[in-house]
Amino acid sequence: MIKIGKIQKLKIKRFTSVGAYLNIDDSREDDVLLPKSQIPEEAKVGDEIEVMVYNDSRDRIIATTKRAKAQVGEMAHLMVISQTKIGSFLDWGLEKDLFLPFSETVGSVEKGKEYLVGVYLDKSDRLCATMKIKDMLSTESPYKENDKVKGTIYSINRDIGAFVAVEDKYDGLIPKKELLGVYEVGEIVEVRVTKVKEDGKLDLSLRDRAHLQMDKDSEHILLKLEERDGFLPLNDNTDPERIKKELSMSKSGFKRAIGKLYKEGLITIEDKGIKLK
Repeated sequence: MIKIGKIQKLKIKRFTSVGAYLNIDDSREDDVLLPKSQIPEEAKVGDEIEVMVYNDSRDRIIATTKRAKAQVGEMAHLMVISQTKIGSFLDWGLEKDLFLPFSETVGSVEKGKEYLVGVYLDKSDRLCATMKIKDMLSTESPYKENDKVKGTIYSINRDIGAFVAVEDKYDGLIPKKELLGVYEVGEIVEVRVTKVKEDGKLDLSLRDRAHLQMDKDSEHILLKLEERDGFLPLNDNTDPERIKKELSMSKSGFKRAIGKLYKEGLITIEDKGIKLK
């Protein structure tokens, strides 16, 4: 059976003025056209050719020797090249762009930006893209606690956190409490595995281990103090959300960092904030 959206080997059954018609052995299915410009030199009837089968601009099934950036069931980072009221079109390496329906879009997308999508066949056997890739991600990762990995944010729930496709293969989550700063769908992040759950999903953090992160946070606070003429109106009593907004760190991280700076004699802690010595 010829598979749409898959690379496969098909046999040349006959030649015409427009190209070669291919099929699987002597199948009674409709033959698939390989355009004349893509027929290998010296090809003859009976030869096998590795092709990708997809829908052309008229929704006809056609073969190509070109390689798409992803097949059905696979994921890839694809760029939005045009947008319509019903969805967007993505560059996936073939003549006809890949359609991303509005219903399969997560958040908003922008022309010229790349997003991680999966390729699937819709109910009419048309090739489409989806940003709803959770079910395409594996929970059988090779990672363990404190491993450093990269991933792509594929969804954000403000009450839960940011869902991440770790190495674009495995399912992970940056919990809300760890989601410091402003992030958006499609963004690539470097994270640390904080926990491998029983179901195989990964808990992630944008922060390093506490003792390492403390040094980074301390350096960040010192830079902010220098930018603000040696004073920041933040201390132990400051609201956590304000600290997060000002410094992109948690209140506990802030308290550890200023404690370190105080012990090292670099700052003083006052009623209204912290001050460089």
